[in-house]
Amino acid sequence: MEETAVKEIDSQGRISIPAHWRRGWRTRKLILVRHEDRIEIIPIESTPPSELFDTIKIAGSVDFTDPHSLKKAFTELREA
Repeated sequence: MEETAVKEIDSQGRISIPAHWRRGWRTRKLILVRHEDRIEIIPIESTPPSELFDTIKIAGSVDFTDPHSLKKAFTELREA
């Protein structure tokens, strides 16, 4: 569903985004993308650290207490 709102820019360059548009956003951070004659506003939703668990696959024989072993495993992963 597409909605349109006409807003004025204040003297400091700010605009207000309608509250009912923002309600579904879980963040206050936005990406502003400038195209030639328009601006696209994209909310940035943060990723909780728990969602990153088990996202990097490395060999099971890595000694996590040895930084050299860990670095070698990451290098091998990048080359594969």
